[in-house]
Amino acid sequence: MELFIRTELQREWVAKLNALGMVFAEDAQERDEAGTYPAEQIRALADSGYTALAVPEEFGGAGAGVHDMVLFQETLAKYDENVALSIGWNLGVPGGIFEQRSWPEEMLQFFAGELLGGALVNRAVSEAATGSPSRGGRPGTVAVRDGDSYIVSGRKSFSTGSPALTYFLTSAWIEEKERIGFFLLHKDLDGLSIDETWDVVSMRGTGSHDLVLDGVRVDEGALVELPVKNAGGPKFDGWLLHLPATYLGIAQAARDYAVEFAGSHAPNSVKGPISQLPNVRQLIGEIDLELSQARHVLYSVADAHDDPARRPHLGNEVPVAKTAVTNAAISIVDKAMRVVGAKSLQRTNPLQRYYRNVRAGLHNPPADDMTIRSLAEEALGHGINEPSVGK
Repeated sequence: MELFIRTELQREWVAKLNALGMVFAEDAQERDEAGTYPAEQIRALADSGYTALAVPEEFGGAGAGVHDMVLFQETLAKYDENVALSIGWNLGVPGGIFEQRSWPEEMLQFFAGELLGGALVNRAVSEAATGSPSRGGRPGTVAVRDGDSYIVSGRKSFSTGSPALTYFLTSAWIEEKERIGFFLLHKDLDGLSIDETWDVVSMRGTGSHDLVLDGVRVDEGALVELPVKNAGGPKFDGWLLHLPATYLGIAQAARDYAVEFAGSHAPNSVKGPISQLPNVRQLIGEIDLELSQARHVLYSVADAHDDPARRPHLGNEVPVAKTAVTNAAISIVDKAMRVVGAKSLQRTNPLQRYYRNVRAGLHNPPADDMTIRSLAEEALGHGINEPSVGK
């Protein structure tokens, strides 16, 4: 990863996250097994200033970009992937908001102040009936106008980090406008509650419970976004890359474990450690090849997004990076388990945790089939070269 560290900010935060991560790793296995939300670890990151890194310098923040975020998330996920996935939204969501500048200026100032004060935020968009919003379903959550207020009612699923969030940036169908809007809802609003429904085998410690909105009344100023529906389907910007960065961190952790195991495990059926065996060396070589390929794809797309001159030319690159890196991470963990053998299935072994948690990436947006379909449509729709004259 040293190859991708370019600035003092990056070097400083990689060092901080390595120090924090080693502490987080001490009980990461136990928390994952119990499905315990890492509230203490998340608060430590917020208090360190990590969650405010994406606030622009003009608002008092560090102005971190997508390359910074990817580097930091990968570093953190090597130690505790539940913490990394939970906290990543607190870089990705604000990063996109400040970059797009679609909110009123006074709301951006307010939001920046809250983040600098340690507030945590995530979008609440998924619903059981509609699935992922990336597939275009209209939310069942509705906002009804009532004088100078809106009454918001509904239920959101997969609200990652919900036990510790200060704000839920919540999508709702606004009846009077006949379109989808996003409301910034504070956790202490009357009628807002968390239904602790999260009971899964992957990313058990992310607190991705249901958000319940039972007649939540908010001022009209809480309506901060009215996105225009894109005829070409949803667009994914570089701030979503905190997701594959997290899964790449898991892959790195699995690789490191397998390499250490291969160098020290010496059964009496062979002379010396198993790292000398051709099949083990083949697997480790394949792991490092996939890891290098995935990392270069991820960081090259992050760099393209951070470059204002190149950003407008991004098409499917962000979904491609997410799909390629996530699937490479799954493959790397699988190969690491082949190196370690049956011991990797022991519940006390971190590889079984990596195996379960890395697969959650398949269900983060955008799904693989959406990426592949979009690439095919682009190629078949306007990506075919015109035939040469005379052919």
